[in-house]
Amino acid sequence: MCCEIKRRFLLLYATQKGQAKAIAEEISEQADAHGFEADIHCINESDKYNLATEKDPIVIVISTTGTGDPPDTARKFVKEIKNKTLPADHFAHLRYGLLGLGDSEYMFFCNGGKIVDKRLQELGAHHFYETGLADDCVGLELVVEPWIDGLWLALRREFTSRNRKEDISNNLRAVSNGVSVMTVDPNMSGASSLDSKIQHLKLEDLEVKASDALSERADNVNSVVSVQDTEPSLDQSVPPLSQSVLNIPALPPEYIVVQFQDSIGQEPSLSSLVSDSTTFHVPVTKAVQLTREDAVKTALLLELDISKTTFCYQPGDAFCVICPNNVSEVQELLHILGLSEKKKCFVCLKIKETTKKKGAARPQHIPEGSTVEFILTWCLEIRAIPKKAFLRALVEYTSDAREKRRLQELCSKQGASDYNNFIRDFNVCLLDLLHAFPTCRPPLNLLIEHLPKLQARSYSASRQKLQEEHTDWKFGETWLFFGCRHQNRDYLFRDELKSFVENGTLTHLKVCFSRDPPAATEKAPTKYVQDNIRLCAKEVARVLLKEKGCFYVCGDAKHMAKDVNDTLVDILSTDAGVDKLEAMKILATLRQEKRYLQDIWA
Repeated sequence: MCCEIKRRFLLLYATQKGQAKAIAEEISEQADAHGFEADIHCINESDKYNLATEKDPIVIVISTTGTGDPPDTARKFVKEIKNKTLPADHFAHLRYGLLGLGDSEYMFFCNGGKIVDKRLQELGAHHFYETGLADDCVGLELVVEPWIDGLWLALRREFTSRNRKEDISNNLRAVSNGVSVMTVDPNMSGASSLDSKIQHLKLEDLEVKASDALSERADNVNSVVSVQDTEPSLDQSVPPLSQSVLNIPALPPEYIVVQFQDSIGQEPSLSSLVSDSTTFHVPVTKAVQLTREDAVKTALLLELDISKTTFCYQPGDAFCVICPNNVSEVQELLHILGLSEKKKCFVCLKIKETTKKKGAARPQHIPEGSTVEFILTWCLEIRAIPKKAFLRALVEYTSDAREKRRLQELCSKQGASDYNNFIRDFNVCLLDLLHAFPTCRPPLNLLIEHLPKLQARSYSASRQKLQEEHTDWKFGETWLFFGCRHQNRDYLFRDELKSFVENGTLTHLKVCFSRDPPAATEKAPTKYVQDNIRLCAKEVARVLLKEKGCFYVCGDAKHMAKDVNDTLVDILSTDAGVDKLEAMKILATLRQEKRYLQDIWA
């Protein structure tokens, strides 16, 4: 009786919000079908693996957080590999492949993965598979799926190459011991042929595929592809997809058992949702729309009553606001899932004894003693865009054949364009799916397994109260470069900003309006904040370089933040009399010193 031996590889993930972990788990689940065994660990679990002695191939999935930092779970790992005392051949024995996750809306795209990738190579490690960089701006799956597909070929090639080297080494050892050895490998010609056909999946290949997929998506949006003159939508497809044989993902193994218990006490406090901070339950006392109705974007001012709280803060500290899910949406979800009568029941979560999911663990973001209603209100992001693995799991809980087929299409390789067009681009959430597919009735455990944690929103505290409380302190210069589209539509906090100048909180206020026509008195109109920064180049350079000041950038990541960064490079280059490369290094130093900080978003 012959037993197949699985070829092991080490699978590490570094995650901030769960995406890297989910992708690593998908790789782990696919590994078995391809004849491999994934030894999967979070990268911070250094007691469970040892790179210094690792002999098998390594696969790393790592996300990026902030404006280009490795995730919190990778901080210790990055610190260790950045140790300057490590020799250049410290990891010369390692062969690895890395998948970085990021968002090109942010300036330092996939920088978390790039930092680890570069440092491993500096320490002598080698790729057995080219690095992939997935962009959440256009859809992670555009790179993730082909990268995973190519991984199995690369792993086979790596093990084939390693086995050959071991055979050659064994033969040489036998010859050196005076033994004549002749080895005939019936698969050698096949292996050579395989080597000639299997190529590394280059990053540029992934970019081409992503570009092609985006082009295909654009074509599909503007075309009608059906003999019946119907257009595809979320709940229906048209030929050729509707007539295609589908390649759908493997069914994710369920791993949580949900038991309902009658109420036996109080629900957990909100402080149990945040492990490392003090939490306060405060009311919203005021909500005002700051922008006019005809503004491109809507901005709201919310005032929170913190009079009954006691805490200290400094300018630059962040308040993390935990916003619950909409009450009506939670109630509707409870109704559709048939859980309305159980919404006050306590939920006991256990790991399935028979689960095939490796590393299955109880979700830490769901406190002990939570009710069904509490979980859907405070713990799970019910508006999250469903991942393909979730769609695949929903198929099993859908009774109508047509609906099942459409869900299969949306999670399939052939339906990638439809997934982007009708789910990703429209920010479709679970409730939307349940409305579109009425016979879909997933159990609570499936929601807990697939919906991400409801994240807190961070808001920075600022540069006036401190001056009021410490009149004897000496404060440095404060400059504010403010820009918006229209002076009369979205000039936020106009009166407050003017009062800040009058009372000395702000030393200088420079404003610009990109969509308004220039005033008749303006000789050189400024449209964008970077225009005003250039006009004040000498003062900006003086504050940053001579006065050791700090530069904060807040707002749009895709355009404004990049343009401001380029402007600063030009200013520093001119002031210091150096080329742009040296100026970029100066700016990088300011970033390392936490004197150039960005709070930007897509």
